[in-house]
Amino acid sequence: MAKSVSDTEMGVRDSAGSVSNHAGNGSHFYIEEPSSVMQDQLQEDHPKSAHRLGHDPWYQLGLLLAASFNCGYILGFSNFIMKPLGWTWGPLLMAVVAVISIYANWLLSKLHIIDGKRFIRYRDLMGFVFGRQMYYVTWILQFLLFILGNMGFLILSGGALKQIYMEASNSSKMTLQEFIIISGVVYFVFSFLVPHLSAMRMWIGISAFLTFIYIVILMKISISDGMSNSKNYNLLGSRADKVFNGFNAIASIIFASNSGMVPELQASLRKPSIKNMHKALYFQFTVGLAVYYTVTIVGYWAYGSSVSTYILNELSGPKWAKILANTTVYLQIIVSQHMFCTPVHETLDTKFYRINENEYSSYNMFVRFSLRSIFFTINTFIAAIFPFLGDFVNLMGSVSLIPLTFIFPSLIILKVKGSKISFFETIWHFLIVITFSLLTMATTISSFHSIISDAKTYHLFANT
Repeated sequence: MAKSVSDTEMGVRDSAGSVSNHAGNGSHFYIEEPSSVMQDQLQEDHPKSAHRLGHDPWYQLGLLLAASFNCGYILGFSNFIMKPLGWTWGPLLMAVVAVISIYANWLLSKLHIIDGKRFIRYRDLMGFVFGRQMYYVTWILQFLLFILGNMGFLILSGGALKQIYMEASNSSKMTLQEFIIISGVVYFVFSFLVPHLSAMRMWIGISAFLTFIYIVILMKISISDGMSNSKNYNLLGSRADKVFNGFNAIASIIFASNSGMVPELQASLRKPSIKNMHKALYFQFTVGLAVYYTVTIVGYWAYGSSVSTYILNELSGPKWAKILANTTVYLQIIVSQHMFCTPVHETLDTKFYRINENEYSSYNMFVRFSLRSIFFTINTFIAAIFPFLGDFVNLMGSVSLIPLTFIFPSLIILKVKGSKISFFETIWHFLIVITFSLLTMATTISSFHSIISDAKTYHLFANT
């Protein structure tokens, strides 16, 4: 659980030791990339953290983002995005959301430093600008996103392991829940051995290599299947179902390229942090998005409206190829899920570590073992009860990611800059807030509609 909102979280001490909190007085705010002298001071002034800060080069984070967003989740996007939207709206909305997403993430990264103060957590930034209430709102939205996301990863890993087992043994004795439990144990071990984002350095290259392997296998076999398959691209369901499914697809598109944790990721970068974050984002939204787009569109082209929520199930290739693809997906997910969990681990570690000791000290290792074993035990149990991957994706995209990615940055700009921005910019940011607030409501309603529908079809601990 997060620390109470203290001086180090709701305001940042200035060089005289006083606490400055400008919420409610937008005229005092300014946003800029500070000088090297000021950045040295910022290194002393930003809130304490048990994790390493200002350490990583931009290309390390850029590769991590590109690989992590091309994890096993993309193997369901042909079903989640293209199947409900079809050939016209699918590619169009993916392109539109990509453009808006890179703008929103770019904008949020520029808010990393306000009034000469650096913010390493999104909730601290919102608390500084808007006060205690928005601190907690942001905290809840982020942690809901990270926890639900981790459950989705557990379901993905369990499904991949189950496919390996069934292909290798021609048996179905073991259930999905057993494989989810195995995955939970593996996630725990990895998170214990790799304590923070910077410690992932060696694993990022491995993750990218594993991604390359299963993408090549998937593309080769799915293109071959597509050349011989007869496909149906009709949108399924009643008119109401098509509307609900369409909004769910939009939520999935948003989920496909946004993290809701830009300040936390940016905190790991070397100076100048804003420029380096921009470089990492450009890499993610070019190289990274190109892979996700290609897999999503080719998968739908190859299998049409019958495409599975886990596209490797559709492959007609040799057994060894299916086993290798699922194995590399499984191993890559272990690395990817850790990135999305680091804000949770950072909060718990900062609260309970002895900050003045190394992360590998006996006390801190005991704390890390205890905290992460509890975290993954709870998540694994819930994922085993509700193994419905699509519902997790839709709910995360609607409830958490839309406000965190699109609404909050514009609200900060309106508050911080106030009358300093032009009339056009003011209208632009108001339109973003209103439009995406309405979209949040629409996609959330659609997500709950899907959950209710699935509840009628599936049972608890379903062996899907």
